[in-house]
Amino acid sequence: MGGDLNKHGVERAYARWAPIYDFVFGKVFAPGRSEAIIAAERVCGAKGGRILEVGVGTGISLPDYNPINRIVGVDLSEPMLRKAQERVRTLLLGHVDGLSVMDAERMALPDQSFDVVVAQFVITAVPHPEATLDEFARVIKPGGEIILVNHIGAERGPRRLFELCFSPLARRLGWRPEFSFDRLANWAARHGGVRVLERRPLPPMGNFTLIRFARLAAEQKAA
Repeated sequence: MGGDLNKHGVERAYARWAPIYDFVFGKVFAPGRSEAIIAAERVCGAKGGRILEVGVGTGISLPDYNPINRIVGVDLSEPMLRKAQERVRTLLLGHVDGLSVMDAERMALPDQSFDVVVAQFVITAVPHPEATLDEFARVIKPGGEIILVNHIGAERGPRRLFELCFSPLARRLGWRPEFSFDRLANWAARHGGVRVLERRPLPPMGNFTLIRFARLAAEQKAA
């Protein structure tokens, strides 16, 4: 499951997207980015916290975080990350602690080192979504959250048929349009250390979905 995309294919796809990504997707993805940041900052509270943004891309969301939070961004695509680094320098984003090229499945980050992981439009674009989610859960402190924003595939009807037909082309562009919510729910159930908190459709027209997972404390896992 999930082996239909590969790391090098994703890298090539997003190297092609890097020069035009903000122009093509900036406004379309803006509501989802905003909702993800609101959700993350709610977890961190008034004192702020440590937020890991996986798939930070060109860093388009970085200026929107409250400076009381400390942000670390990682991305597989070096061309995308160069855009993010330029944005941090140009806008003097002192709340960004670091940006690194990193594979989301194998992040060189300590266990339980972040209050929140944010992954916007990422989970359908990684080769092994469940292994990537395992990494997200590993770096989150107990009581923290994983916040995803993504297109989630329809479960039935004409849209489901379209997504299945479009899927081969979408894979060449770097994502899976038919990715189902069941994969996320089943992963949480198997993992045992997380639970789904929220699944909420977002504008425009519910094409994107916000999903929140809580990282459970040891006593909650035992219960």
